[in-house]
Amino acid sequence: MFDTKFVIVLREDLAVWQKLNVTAFLTSGIVGAKPDLIGEAYRDAAGNVYNALSVQPVIVLSAGPDLLRTILARTLQREVRTSLYIEEMFATGHDAANRAVFADFAPDTANIVGLALHADKKIADKIIKGAKLHS
Repeated sequence: MFDTKFVIVLREDLAVWQKLNVTAFLTSGIVGAKPDLIGEAYRDAAGNVYNALSVQPVIVLSAGPDLLRTILARTLQREVRTSLYIEEMFATGHDAANRAVFADFAPDTANIVGLALHADKKIADKIIKGAKLHS
């Protein structure tokens, strides 16, 4: 049905609260970059209006630290812009602090805990190869 994939890959050893937190942040990054992923507002039978949601499913996968680094390298090689969350961001309290700590690391030194991408389905499948369905 979709020619694209919206994928989030989380480090497999995160605590549940971290998985949820990272997923929320990464999703916002993709949606912020690609607003066409958001559909129309929802309305219930009583006429109440709710926020619009993603028009396509989001696939959540898991991987170890080495595979996450490989997946990031694949996105950079293919010039697929991603949302990236590193471990040090858990210790910050706001966006400016997140960006400051993020800037201290390069792709080969970052402690990646999650990344998200939205790309052509065939490209996305090549990038995420090896990641497993999140349990």
